[in-house]
Amino acid sequence: MSAAAFQPNFRTLDLNLLRVFDEVMAERSLTRAARNLSLTQPAVSNALRRLRDALGDELVRRGGAGVEPTPRALALWPSVREALRALQASLAPGVFEPATASTTFVLSMADASAATLVPMLVKAAESQAPGLSLRVLPLTTRDPRKLLDDAAADLAVGYFPAVLADLTAREQAGEAVAFSHQRLYASDYVCVMRRGHSLQRGPFTLKRYCEARHLLVSFSGRPWGFVDEALAALDRQRRVVLTVNQFFTAGRVVASSDLLTVLPRHFVRQTGLADELVLRELPFETPPVHVEALWHRREQYSSSHQWLRQAVAAAAAQAFQSSNDSKK
Repeated sequence: MSAAAFQPNFRTLDLNLLRVFDEVMAERSLTRAARNLSLTQPAVSNALRRLRDALGDELVRRGGAGVEPTPRALALWPSVREALRALQASLAPGVFEPATASTTFVLSMADASAATLVPMLVKAAESQAPGLSLRVLPLTTRDPRKLLDDAAADLAVGYFPAVLADLTAREQAGEAVAFSHQRLYASDYVCVMRRGHSLQRGPFTLKRYCEARHLLVSFSGRPWGFVDEALAALDRQRRVVLTVNQFFTAGRVVASSDLLTVLPRHFVRQTGLADELVLRELPFETPPVHVEALWHRREQYSSSHQWLRQAVAAAAAQAFQSSNDSKK
């Protein structure tokens, strides 16, 4: 009988098999799925066999270092995953109570994002959840999915264009994705130099910009970034003579040297060096910088994680409202 003609009996289906299926699909590995479920690998294999028999489809095949899903499995997974998450949320033994919670949240973000969000986030914690603890880890990558997948962080905040493009492409292809995101704020970047720099006055041309010596903020340590990609599209390049992994460090170095750097406009005020620095508009187009919160979907229905996401979004809104008010 073909899979299309096979009609499974839902009333006799063991729903525990769907939990195994969800974990195998997420991990693409029987070994990792078994570890996450606290089962033996033979138990996971047996559960998959029973589900294959019930659904009339092979579901996964061995491939590479793990398993590859069949088209039927890829079609089923989004519905199975969302149903399991909704059921888990409905049956959760308790609801997160901020006033009595002693939870520790781990966030990964760059220093510019931390300077923008953490002060407001601490105020929210002090007033709503005084027993809460926050740990902020430095963001060292433009793709924090492994960090979130390994539960090394509850939330990552940053500029993740390649990650979002990949998630969108997978969703459009009908694949289930393991991550969700929310836009927190938009930021533009400006060229920053010390006061009295030779490029402070006069036409700030692309030629003069490229001929200068530059400092690059790179979380990963790679000697190029989105500015260099924009220049490459114009068949131009700049000379990067120093790479650091913090925006604040970049501001300190530039304030006492002839190097140029690129910083988020709103962050310059937060460095405490605004009086020592000069901002000039970049002499070429760069893509808009959208700062996003990114998290693993296993936390989607967690009431504690929902509180965290709402608090971070509120902190972003308050920070930029305060910034706008200060300009008036």
